[in-house]
Amino acid sequence: MDYAYYPGCSLETAASPYDKSVREVFKALGINLHEIEDWNCCGATMYMSVNNTVAYSISARNLAIAQKMGMNVCAPCSSCYTILRKTNRQLCWDPKERDKINQALAAANLVYDDPVEVRHPLDILVNEIGLDTIRAKIVNSLVGLKVAPYYGCQVVRPYGYFDDVDDPVTMDKLLQALGAETTHFPGKVRCCGGMLMTTEENIALKLNLGLLQAAVDNDAEMIATACPLCQMNLEAYQDKINQTFGRKFSIPIVYFTHLVGVALGMSPVKMGLDKLLVSPDKLLARAKEVRV
Repeated sequence: MDYAYYPGCSLETAASPYDKSVREVFKALGINLHEIEDWNCCGATMYMSVNNTVAYSISARNLAIAQKMGMNVCAPCSSCYTILRKTNRQLCWDPKERDKINQALAAANLVYDDPVEVRHPLDILVNEIGLDTIRAKIVNSLVGLKVAPYYGCQVVRPYGYFDDVDDPVTMDKLLQALGAETTHFPGKVRCCGGMLMTTEENIALKLNLGLLQAAVDNDAEMIATACPLCQMNLEAYQDKINQTFGRKFSIPIVYFTHLVGVALGMSPVKMGLDKLLVSPDKLLARAKEVRV
């Protein structure tokens, strides 16, 4: 099983633990990730607020390279995943826009005329590899570990390609298959504020306060997420939230792939768990052997 791997900008930098854990988990499950050569930023939402044609062309360049590779795309970042799928949808809906985009791609000797599928690792693990296969490979059961599953506002929206847009359950099912208890988490698809943390910090801090409080109120020992920006906002600003609102949160914010990796016996160090700002001690305790 092979995929063209699009890590995106976040996984190259602040979200490197996500990148490491995806690569380790997929390798252990026999999924070959081939990084798209010379990939470029997807443009996120900023490019589309300026010029749609340019934005789609920049995003389509990655898809065109994947097409040349003859592989569908695996995109872990929620924003990248959403933008790449949005680009595919636009090319399908608007033939005139598709012609403009291919004119731009032609300048780089590329063409995008046979759309590839863009999939999220969560979708691949649950709907392609399958829960039974993953269960059979468990080394360290996560029984008794209480986790709040946080999908964020992008990975299943706006169309919910592999899960329900309002009440997704894919991550819940995956974590439960590992033995973990998924707690009630009413904020599972609420926005963390995204880049508001850099422009309207007070609003973003309140949004993240609500998410952390919801996890605590439902006895979660950690939050599992699928989004680099959600992870950063909830973890890196936790101290500031405590200072601003007089709280004492110390909640680990891990990627769902970290939980899969520990359950499969992966090295926490190789998955970058040692790089998190709030150490997930209760998850690390499940690893029978910490290998470097």
